[in-house]
Amino acid sequence: MLQFLESQGFEASNQNLAPIEEALCHSSSGQTRNHEKLEFLGDAVLRLACAEFLEHRNPQLAVGERSSLRAQLVSDRWLAELAQQLQLDQLIQKGPSAANDSAAQATIRAECCEALVGAIYQCWGLDAARLWLEPHWQLSCRELEADPHLYNWKSALQEWSQASLAELPEYQSEERNRSHGNPQRFFSQVSLKQKAYGSGWGASRREAEQQAAKAALAKLKPQLQ
Repeated sequence: MLQFLESQGFEASNQNLAPIEEALCHSSSGQTRNHEKLEFLGDAVLRLACAEFLEHRNPQLAVGERSSLRAQLVSDRWLAELAQQLQLDQLIQKGPSAANDSAAQATIRAECCEALVGAIYQCWGLDAARLWLEPHWQLSCRELEADPHLYNWKSALQEWSQASLAELPEYQSEERNRSHGNPQRFFSQVSLKQKAYGSGWGASRREAEQQAAKAALAKLKPQLQ
């Protein structure tokens, strides 16, 4: 733990690291002190820090554009990818059932990564949390500027279908599981001209529709080139 924090630029030798340990203890472990409260705090810290980051980096952006960009920079997908880059799996404590559930790993990574942001805020403050996040956001912004539809497959599919078929994609989505945070809670299927082109699952309806659009774009790839 100490080695990880110091590799991320934090002075941890004289710091109470209880919040960090709590953030990386997933609720599936059965521990009373787990990631959930810090995840709630981390959500607020992420949004504020990202708003400040975008104000300094892209002051010319309209409010709607900032909101859209921030949504991608604080999304569960982004957090899960950051956790994977940081190899947080090696530090996260999970219960046996969660550890063996491959479908739940992305959700667990995102939840604990968000909790880690909250813990960093508790230990070192908002400026330290923002400075830690900024290089990752800078990289993501450059990727999004190069490909505006990165992670927004619904928008990409909509633009293509309007230009090529003169109609909008149709999504049929339903809740298949009422368990909050379950990565297969919602199922969605997308159709073009009444023909199914892709389907996907997600912890939210929006995520399931994004995955369905991603699958449809993969199927349509020869026509997109």
